Amino acid sequence: MVLEVLGSKIIGPFFGVSLFVWTSLITVTLLALSIGYAAGGILADKRNHPDYLYLIIALAGILVLCIPFMKNKVILFCQPMGLRSGAFLSTLIIFGPPLLLLGCVSPYIVRLATKGTENIGRVVGIFYALSTLGSFLGTVLTGFVLIAYFSISKTFIYIGLLLLLIPAVYFVVFRKKWVAILCFAAFIPLAFMQHDTMRSKVMQNGTRVTEVFRKDSFYGTLKVVDYSFASNHSRELIIDGLVQGGIDLTNHKSIYEYAYYMELLPYLLNPQGKECLVIGLGAGVIPMWYEKMGIRTDVVDISEDIEKIAKTYFGFTLVGDMHIQDARFFLSNTKKKYDYIILDVFTGDTTPAHLLSKEALQQIKDCLAPEGIVALNLFGSLRNETFITASVLKTLGEVFRTVQIYTTFDQHAGDGIGNLAVMAYDGSARPVRADAASTFDIHPLAVDSIRRHFGKTFAFAPNTPAMVLTDDYNPVDYHDVWMKEQVRKSIVQETDPDILL
Repeated sequence: MVLEVLGSKIIGPFFGVSLFVWTSLITVTLLALSIGYAAGGILADKRNHPDYLYLIIALAGILVLCIPFMKNKVILFCQPMGLRSGAFLSTLIIFGPPLLLLGCVSPYIVRLATKGTENIGRVVGIFYALSTLGSFLGTVLTGFVLIAYFSISKTFIYIGLLLLLIPAVYFVVFRKKWVAILCFAAFIPLAFMQHDTMRSKVMQNGTRVTEVFRKDSFYGTLKVVDYSFASNHSRELIIDGLVQGGIDLTNHKSIYEYAYYMELLPYLLNPQGKECLVIGLGAGVIPMWYEKMGIRTDVVDISEDIEKIAKTYFGFTLVGDMHIQDARFFLSNTKKKYDYIILDVFTGDTTPAHLLSKEALQQIKDCLAPEGIVALNLFGSLRNETFITASVLKTLGEVFRTVQIYTTFDQHAGDGIGNLAVMAYDGSARPVRADAASTFDIHPLAVDSIRRHFGKTFAFAPNTPAMVLTDDYNPVDYHDVWMKEQVRKSIVQETDPDILL
């Protein structure tokens, strides 16, 4: 269970933490254990001696110790195979062998424990009870302790050393083979080695990339990365390989267009607003802009780590209230009404499905002032595999009278996928002039794109296939496969592999 839970932290930064990554992990775990159970049973009948059991455990420990050193090479090898095949094959290569050997342990223990006993049922029952309890403890320990206090690479090293310690104790205590301690001691230096090698490098175009912060959190692998070229110096927040915001360190302006759409469009649609709620902190650029405009802003984010990173590395400050909790829990309990609600949340590659259901959107509307605006940063598709994008818009239309899509890219170029700034509110449609953004201060890296595309809207044809998403039926992960694969493909093509790994 420890390997399965930690597996998402190995595969996730490159392939995302999607339904297909978890499917790969669960499938490989079940497949490897099944083969291990069968092989272990056969071997236990042929080699009915504890020495073989502890040698299997030792070999499993050595394979676990290899994971931090082989993971990057395996993932890079499997990356060209795509999201589904690449995630599955990399999981199979990295975790299949140690899980298979660990699967051999159970039937071996049963065979040894039941030799010459009449109470086979009781012995097997006690063994499976202890085995299940161990799985419970391993899962809880990993989810609540190991991920919070140790790096993923270090955790694999510690688990591998623990697996090696068990046979070492057996061979010393029961077999008087003192060389086992020397063999175990030979692997201890691995615990003090540096496994994540990329801290700073110069890319082919001369840009220096520096990783200034890294942490494996409950909600993904968090990284802060600096880019320096001549007088240009920018910084990005990356979660599981997906950029969550970036600023120019000389002036702290956003270098990405989507942030300006989330700032300017709601403000232009409701210039008299005084209260704002931002769901999803990221680098903290959007809430700081609203407070700079004299609008009191509250922020909701599920991760305390994100708040610390935003304050430490992106200069985030807030006059309003910061709430570390799930967005829907907050929406269910707050009594405040907001003139602007900005929904800018991503897990893996898309907005969490539970925030896009009709019930969730109704909760958001209940927190909205009469003239209020809801702004959704949605990564969507306009031409290919549009079912989920159209479904989100149809669901919004069930709750709000007016739903407008503003594209942050050329609607007619490329594959038609990218960030969509979706505005939803009650009342008739409110126009936004295409040149309205020219009066605001926009970073040079984003200004040309905004001049070309700001204010341009898009509408799906009336017969576009779509459904209303609900808490009861919300198949976002299933239908969004194509777009997720395109996102990961573009990330891999545009990002140095060392940054992702």
